[in-house]
Amino acid sequence: MNFLTIMLQAEAQQGSQWSFWMMMILIFVVMWLFMIRPQQKKQKELENQRKQMKAGDKVVTAGGIHGKIEKVQDDTMTVEIAKGVSIKIDKSSVFAEVQPEKKAEKKEAVKEQKEEVKEA
Repeated sequence: MNFLTIMLQAEAQQGSQWSFWMMMILIFVVMWLFMIRPQQKKQKELENQRKQMKAGDKVVTAGGIHGKIEKVQDDTMTVEIAKGVSIKIDKSSVFAEVQPEKKAEKKEAVKEQKEEVKEA
């Protein structure tokens, strides 16, 4: 009787071993789909955006400095942050390109919201 009990327990443990590995693989796939893949896609888009920047574009650095690109080199760019004040920064520290159209849209949306509040 003891031998039979031991054999049945051993078979049950092997089955749970397979389910453990399947669960680990499933967790890895879900993490890759929802966390790693979107981050890689976002990083590629940011890299392409940095490659397309040219003199005259308005940008924001990772440190929050707003400026206008004066000159673009291989790994660096010169950004004018105030009249007559230019800084040389690494391309990788440029966080985003300022889109003037989006600012205008946001201002209009804020105005519409304020008008709705006044009417109510």
